[in-house]
Amino acid sequence: MEYLTTLEMSEKWGISARRIALLCEQERIEGVIKKGKTWLIPKDAEKPEDKRKSTISA
Repeated sequence: MEYLTTLEMSEKWGISARRIALLCEQERIEGVIKKGKTWLIPKDAEKPEDKRKSTISA
C-alpha cells in the first residue's frame, strides 16, 4: 500500500496539512499510521465530510 504525508494530501484534497493532521488525530481517516511525528495516509483514502459546515439551507 502506498502512503502520502499530510502535506501531500493537503495538495490532493485542497485543505491545510494541519487540518488533515487533526482529522488523523480524531481517527476520521481510515488506515492512517503515525511514524514518529509524521502521519502517513493511504493514497486511496477518502476525504472525510466536513462536520463543521451546516447542511441546513435557508
